[in-house]
Amino acid sequence: MANWKGIVGLSFSQEAFDKYCHSLHWTQWRPSAIVLHNTSTPTLIQRPNGFTAKHIENLVHYYRDDQGWSAGPHLFIDDKQIWVFCPLTLSGVHSPSYNKMALGVEMLGEYSTELFDSDRGLSVQKNTVAALATLYAVLGLNPENLILHKEDPMTSHKDCPGKNVDKTAIIEKVKQLLLERHGGEHFEEADEHP
Repeated sequence: MANWKGIVGLSFSQEAFDKYCHSLHWTQWRPSAIVLHNTSTPTLIQRPNGFTAKHIENLVHYYRDDQGWSAGPHLFIDDKQIWVFCPLTLSGVHSPSYNKMALGVEMLGEYSTELFDSDRGLSVQKNTVAALATLYAVLGLNPENLILHKEDPMTSHKDCPGKNVDKTAIIEKVKQLLLERHGGEHFEEADEHP
């Protein structure tokens, strides 16, 4: 597809992802929100070792060739790492109402049935909270404005990211991590940029 935006295709630990995001220049596109998704398929059971480089390559084929999209979501997060898919400095494709304004973050798992607060689901949650905290800090956005995919009025995914994902709890954990990392400075910035 001629308008395919390409992928980064790199995986990061929480700390390496933070460093990576702080090195980016947001000149072509600057998101004003983040939409949280779950993969549904594959599930945690279907990916016992998380995502691999081959899985990421397969996602390129799926989004570019099968769906005919110009991009996919920005991040794929499993219990081991944070994968950057669509470049964070370009708009992606993940949620009809929010593609032009929001980063799309996909969590490995089916959280309508799989646990999110224990075992591998908890590890996915911790990596997700760390990634969100980094993105909110780098972009100066308010975590209170987190969007769940199911909140998109134009989506057909009415349970994404699953009933076991508590939006309020995620926001509170992101805010706590921001306080641990940056003290109160992020919240002062966020108040200035509604």
